Amino acid sequence: MSDLDRHKIDFLVALIDEFAKRFGLSNKESYQYISQYGGVQMFFNHYDILHTLSFRDMVDGMAAFCHRHGGKLV
Repeated sequence: MSDLDRHKIDFLVALIDEFAKRFGLSNKESYQYISQYGGVQMFFNHYDILHTLSFRDMVDGMAAFCHRHGGKLV
């Protein structure tokens, strides 16, 4: 695994943790929710942009993305 791949995964784990805190979920529930509504794939597809945002903005954006794809958290 390359250093960039490891960094992406570490960054995704941090995002999942912040998402969980915001919405009162466990990290497992947070990952499942984000994954179910396409957020994990979106993260990897747009990592170059996402990693320039604050965690607050990333959580807001991920919540909005998942909501547009059927999620109920806002």
